[in-house]
Amino acid sequence: MNKPQAELLAPAGSLATLKAVAVAGADAVYAGGVRFGARAYAGNLTEEELLYAIDYLHIHGKRLYLTVNTLLKENELTRELYDYIRPLYEQGLDGVIVQDIGVLKFLREHFPGMELHASTQMTITGVPGARLMKKLGCSRIVTARELSLEEIQRIHDTVDIEIESFVHGALCYCYSGQCLLSSILGGRSGNRGRCAQPCRLPYQVKGAGEAYFLSPKDLCAIELLPQILKSGGYSLKIEGRMKQTEYAAGVTGIYREYLDRYLSDPGETCAVSEKDRRRLLELGNRSGFTSGYY
Repeated sequence: MNKPQAELLAPAGSLATLKAVAVAGADAVYAGGVRFGARAYAGNLTEEELLYAIDYLHIHGKRLYLTVNTLLKENELTRELYDYIRPLYEQGLDGVIVQDIGVLKFLREHFPGMELHASTQMTITGVPGARLMKKLGCSRIVTARELSLEEIQRIHDTVDIEIESFVHGALCYCYSGQCLLSSILGGRSGNRGRCAQPCRLPYQVKGAGEAYFLSPKDLCAIELLPQILKSGGYSLKIEGRMKQTEYAAGVTGIYREYLDRYLSDPGETCAVSEKDRRRLLELGNRSGFTSGYY
C-alpha cells in the first residue's frame, strides 16, 4: 500500500460513519471497538464490524487504527486484551492507539510488527517524551494539543518518529485529556472512556457571574495545514468519534479539498473561502473556532 505524502485521519463512531469518511477522502480512519476505548458512549464497532472494516478500508487503499486509549485494570490486561486484539491483528489491523504504558508493552510483546501509536493522552510535549515512546516501540506519537508549531518542529528534527496532530474538533481545557473532573464530580472517569464532560456546563464564579468558563472553542486549523506539514506533522487528525456521520464526512471532505490543493502546489496558502468556513461552522462547533496553541 503506497504511503501518501500526508495522511488525513478521520474519526468513526459507527460503521456507517467509517464508510462515509472513507468516501469523503480520509486516508485512514480511527475507531473504537466495544472495549478499552476513550469514547465508551460512542456507537463503536463490534468485532464483526471491525473485521469487515479492515477489509473494506484495505480494498480502498486506506488504513484502520484501533483506539485502546484508556487505562486498563490488571485483570483486563492479563486476561482480556489478548483475546480482544488477536482476531483484528490476524485480519491485518494497521495500528493501535495506546495511552497505558502497560498496554503498550503487552501489545509489543504479543503482536509483533503491528504499529503502536502513542495517544495524545500520553501527553508527549517534547523531545524526551518522543524519544521514550520510540524506545518503547511506538512508530508514531499523537502530540499533546498544547504544542506550538515550533515545538512540533523540534520533535521532528530530533526524533525519528511519525507525528500525528489534531487539526479540527473539540478541545479539552486540561492537558490533552489528563482530566479527573468527571470522575471527581460524578464517578465517571475520562481515563476509562466515560467522561461526562462537566467542562461543558455553565459555572458560577464569584464576581464574574455564570458562564461556560471551562469550555473552549473548537479547534479549526485548516488554514495552518501548510505550516503543520512543514513543521513535521504527517497525520492530520480530525476529532469526533461521538459526532454524527454528517459532521465527520463533511469536515473530512473539506479538509481533503484543501490538503490536496496544497500538496499539488506547495506554494498554495490554504486560504479558506467564506463558503467553506461557513460550512465548517454549520457542521458543528462550540461558540466559533480557535487555532488552538499552534
